[in-house]
Formats: sequence, structure tokens, C-alpha cells
Amino acid sequence: MVGTTPTLEGTLAVLPTLSSDLLELVATEYDALCREHGSGNVLVLKRHPTGLDRVREALARERTTAANGRSADENSAGENPVTTGPRSPRLESLPEHASKVLEEYDPMLDRLEYEERIELISLVIDGASRDVPPYLERAADHESFGRDVGQLLLEATRQRIRLRRDEADSARSDTQIPPEELHDCLEFLYAMNDRFHEELDARGYVERADVVPKAVDLLEENRDGVRTRITSSFDAVLALEFEEFRHLDRRYLAALSQDATLVCLGEPHASTERTRVEPGSLEEIADGLEVESVSERRATAPDGEPDTTSNARPPHRPITKFLATGRTAGSDETRTEPGTARRIRARTRREQVDAVATEIQSIRDRRDSLRYDDIAVAVPRVEQVPETRTRLRDAAIPTATIGVPSLAEDPAVNELYAFVTLQCAREDGILPADFGESELPQTRRDTRRNETRTVAYDRLEARVDGFSSDLLEECAGASVSRSVERWIVRTNLKGRISNKEEWVDAREQFEGIQRVLEIARFVEETDLVGPDWEGLRRMLERTIRYDAPHVHAVDTRAPTGGVTVCAIDELAYDPHAVVFLLDVTEANYPGDPALTQLFPTAWLREMSYYPAVTDPDPRELERTFEPVADAESVTNPFETYHAQRARRRLAIGTRAATERLYCCSYERGSGGLRRTHDESRYLKLLEREPNCSLKDVDVTGREAAIYGESNALEALLDQPRGELTRLLREASTGGDADLAETEALFEEIALVLAEGDIDEELETAVYSQFEFAAGEVSRRE
Repeated sequence: MVGTTPTLEGTLAVLPTLSSDLLELVATEYDALCREHGSGNVLVLKRHPTGLDRVREALARERTTAANGRSADENSAGENPVTTGPRSPRLESLPEHASKVLEEYDPMLDRLEYEERIELISLVIDGASRDVPPYLERAADHESFGRDVGQLLLEATRQRIRLRRDEADSARSDTQIPPEELHDCLEFLYAMNDRFHEELDARGYVERADVVPKAVDLLEENRDGVRTRITSSFDAVLALEFEEFRHLDRRYLAALSQDATLVCLGEPHASTERTRVEPGSLEEIADGLEVESVSERRATAPDGEPDTTSNARPPHRPITKFLATGRTAGSDETRTEPGTARRIRARTRREQVDAVATEIQSIRDRRDSLRYDDIAVAVPRVEQVPETRTRLRDAAIPTATIGVPSLAEDPAVNELYAFVTLQCAREDGILPADFGESELPQTRRDTRRNETRTVAYDRLEARVDGFSSDLLEECAGASVSRSVERWIVRTNLKGRISNKEEWVDAREQFEGIQRVLEIARFVEETDLVGPDWEGLRRMLERTIRYDAPHVHAVDTRAPTGGVTVCAIDELAYDPHAVVFLLDVTEANYPGDPALTQLFPTAWLREMSYYPAVTDPDPRELERTFEPVADAESVTNPFETYHAQRARRRLAIGTRAATERLYCCSYERGSGGLRRTHDESRYLKLLEREPNCSLKDVDVTGREAAIYGESNALEALLDQPRGELTRLLREASTGGDADLAETEALFEEIALVLAEGDIDEELETAVYSQFEFAAGEVSRRE
């Protein structure tokens, strides 16, 4: 039975443009539905999984407030008794709900994990009978090739892009395309993707990117009554982030809400993910929905009482509106003062993060009520989260972010990979008893120094007390998964991690261990690779090489608390009192519009059916982005389109700050002796806008406080040379320098060196700074 494609029927409530009261407005709409249908009968779907905890807290708080605000007589006089509970709303992300639909239809269906996907698709491409296009053969030599191909095919799967084999295929699906209309590289990759999914179907697997497309088919066809069973548990659906619902997402929502009240909440000028693959405004994707506007000032609740949304607006509200729409004030604006944000500039990215750490401690010193949990540090891409988080923690800033796997840098994963590597060598008979003995002749050890087995042996020898070849043999067994478990227990791997690492690092390494164990179990269950050490080593190697942060979830609400470090896109539904936007440079906002490094940008405009917007029509620019008033005059629609997307990302990041916003940047080398500030063009626009103001923050001045041991050491080492450099600069420009201050500083340093109990190496380093400043390259005894 072929199902019909339902259309959306319900209401689209258009929220104010990037309102600072987003969660309060969402909670008000949720409360109205709960009053009508009962909170147990309202399903809340959010497009993306990020920010679910913050939304759940807001919805639960609204229900509790609403219940406490009514008297016992009101609750008993015809009021639906379930409106006062449960306090935990039925809130899920759309992909999570689609997964449950698949499980309801086929409980035995297995979801393919990312590591397993890497191995299977590699085998499919390696076994291809058709010729590989020459360009892809050359591109395969680049390190990022595997990740770029994987990202492209994931996107093609999400959009259900398939090759058309015959006219029957065309009649059955609106997503299949004729091969002759494709670039040869895309035709090859899409053919491999189709074959890959045939393998998945034959093995009873489904990959994450295919969850929503498969669930859409099940719901539209009501296959085995799955839609009837799923929809019987609710009477109303509240869809959040409607601006980010793609074509298949909207079909999913329409099928799910055929027999239920549907209310969609969407923000204009807020879509960044959907517009990457599908142009159009919020109203254009509304389909059959009745569009209504939600007042930003004072929404009125159904019982006539005023809404509880806050009227307080952050000082940078005009900046957010300007970035989103190109305007700073409208007819409903009453405030006259300019929008204000703070700006931090630094010489390098590292110094930028150090400056942010100093400012965090400074504002917490001034405000006792401000917690680390109230602060967020946002980076342009999720790949930058680990480095930023580590730098903040080195400066004594606790961070809450967990779950940014980087397997290549995970010590526990590297230990287990070394264990597997040596088990392969032992099984092949190439691991002699004296392999790691230091008494070996130096020439033999030098010869073997760079061998994979030597590196693995040295790693285990350094990490595990009493390590030997005998220990490897004792842990080996017929089952590779049980052998890995035996190593973990025998060497007390988790105990060593707990004793040496901080809680956040320990949890991440535990997750890395779990991923390795899951791969080992998969190796024993599948026929993709041999269920032996060599099969496990091969799969681990591929996983470590092609692991990509964008496919993993990031938990920014750790139980221990701390500063949130995340990608800027994850702040959409996660407001914080103070937000630092890092790397606001031209290289990131707007950045490179190439989407991936797989194909040259010039090719993208000619690649029909590429899974992203590559050749936008000028009219699409006007319909999608309000700042574009005359798209016909745009010389490069492709770059302009994605530059406007980057501008929106910046606007969403600014909206996340409810009290104070910082825009941070750093210098870059200009190819010569001069260094220039490569700030984003949007910061420069804000400087020229009369209703916007950026206040520079100096965290490196002479009176600035220093926080963290590493920052203190760097500041101490920088003082002698920095002070002499300042004097020379003043002298060369004809200025006046106060030598008394310099003498006092140097005397204080000398006193500390003479009487303080400091490390000898640090003392030597400080003396060296004086001699470097004097033009001496090395110390003289």
C-alpha cells in the first residue's frame, strides 16, 4: 500500500525576531495547549537535540507556576485535572522520536553506529566494480577525504537523494534523480551510497541519517498500523524550531499530526541549518499552516491574565536585530540608547582565550551571584571545543562540556589500540620476548624506533607498571572483546584514569573505552571483517582516522557545573547571562563558503543535486535573508547567500546572552612585518552603525588581575622583556616613560628571586628574559 503525502494543518506562531524571551514565549504556548488538552496529552518536538534540558526546565517551570497560581476551587471547578502535572513534559527531538517510530515498527532493527558505518562504506567503495573518477582518485590522498565524503553522503541520505534506475523508481519516489544529470563524481558517490544502503537493508541495519526518511514512509503509509499506535498517546503537538524543519521533517510532522492539534513555533531570520540545504523564509515553508504573530511585549494568556514573559531586554538587543535583519529599531521599539556589547582583541588565538579566562574571573569577582554555569564560550565549529576547553581549564576556569570525542587524542583509546596492535604482532609471531628490553643494542632500537609495534610497546611500557610480553599473552583469548575487557581489568585502566584525570576528562575517556568495546563486539558479530585481532585493528584504525566531531553529541550540562564551551549553533535554545563569542574574524564570519574541501568552489555551482545550496537564484536571496534588498545587483549570489547564513549564526550567538555579550577576535600575520586585525566584516558594520556600540575591554593592562598558574607563569616571564620593550617604544616615539615604575617592578622581581622559594628552572627563565631583552641570545655564566 502506497501512502498519501499529508499536508500540514494547524497554526504557525511566528515569534519575535530572535527575542531574548524565547523560552518564556515557548512555555506560554505550551501552557495554553496543556490547559486545553492536559499536559500528558501534549507532545513537544524540537528539531535539534541541543538545548533540550534548558527547554524542559522552562516548560516544567511554567506548568508549576501555572498550577500554583490557581486556587483549589479553580482547579476543581471544571479545570482539566491533569493540567497540574506531570511536571516533566513530553519533550523529544525529532530524530529521537523518529527512532522510536522505527523501534515500534521493528524492534529488531539495529541502528548502525558511526564506527560501523565507516567500515561498511569503505568496503562498499573498495569493492566497486565501476571505475573511480580520476578526480576522486587524486583527492583520496588528502587526509580529510574520508571525512568529507562521509559528510556529503550523510547529507545525501538525510535528503533521500537516490539515483533513478528506471521509470518505476521515478514513480515511487520524488527524491530519485537521473544519473545523466549528475557530475561524474557525484554520480559515483551517490551510486556507492545506494549500494551501501542496499547492504544495510540486507543486514537489518539503519544508519542515523536514514532514520527520519524511513520513519516518514512508515507514518505516511501507516504500515502495520504504526502511525495509529504512535499517535494514540497524544492529542496535540507543539513543534519548536520550525524554521529549521526541512522538507522531510515537515512531511514527518504532517503525518504525525493528522489527528492532533498542531502548533508550530518559528523564529524569522533564525534558520541556519535548513537554509544551508533549502532556501526560503519561515512563511514560505509554512505550507498549509495558519500563520499568526506572537506579540513581543505582552502576550495575553487564554484566561485573560497577562503573560509572565519578561520585559527586560539585554543591552545588546539592537545588535542582535541588526545582525539578523539589517535593522536596529522598528516601530515597536521604545528604547533610545544604542545597543552595547564588549570587545576583546588579542594578538593570537591562545592569548584571546587567556583574555577571556581573565575576564571571566574578573566579572565573577565583581558579582558574587554570577556562577560559572551562567557563562558560555562559543566557538565557530565544534572541532575547536576541545582545545578551547583545555586552555580555559589551564587558566583555572572549570568547564562543563563533555562528549567531544577525539579518538586520536584520547590516551585510553590509544592504549587499547596499542594493545590490539601488539596482539596482532604476537599472533603473527613477530613479537620476540626481548622486544621491549632496554639492554638491546642501540642500533637495533634505533632501527625499530619508528615501527608501529615499537611505538605501541613503548606506549604500554610507559603507561602500565610491570608491563611485559607475558601480560599480553595472559590477556589474550579466543574472543577479542573479552580479551580487551580482560586488559582493562588486569591493568586497572579505569582506576588509573580516575586517579590521574579530572572528572570531565575521566568521563570522556570512559566513553572512549566503551566505544572500543562496542567496536570489538561488532567485529565478532559481523562478516565485514574477520573476528580476530587483525580485523579489530583495521576497524579501530579507520575509526580513529576518520572520526569526526560533527557526528557526536556534546553534553554541555555536566553535573559538576562550569562554563559551557560549545559551537555557536548550539546556543539557539540555551541562553546564558554572559556569552563570549570567540574567533569573530573574517575567516569564520562569513568564512569559506565551500561547504566541504571535497570539491573546488567553482565546481559547486555546476553540480546539480549537490546536497546544499550552491547556485541560488537572486530572488531566493531576497526571500531568505532580509538584509538583501536588491539581489539583482549581487555579483556573487553563492558567496552572498552563505555570508548571510554566517551573519545569522552570529546573531543567534548574540541573542544567547541575556545580560552581557563579548565579541572576541585576534590578529593575524599579513605576510610582512606588519600585523593587522582581521575582524569580521560584521563587527566593522556594527562599528559604523549609529545605534550600536562596541566597548573595548583591556585585560592585559598593568593593573589587570592574573588568574591561573599557567597565566601567572607566563605573565612573570613576560614582565622583564615587556617592560623594556615599553620603554624603548616610548623613547622611539618621543614619549615620556616613568622609570620609577620600572625600577620598582624590577626591584620587586629581584626580591622574589633572591628571597622567594621558587623553582630553579623558573628563576633561570626569568633571568633569561632580561638577557633576551638586552639583545643576548643565550645566557652567559
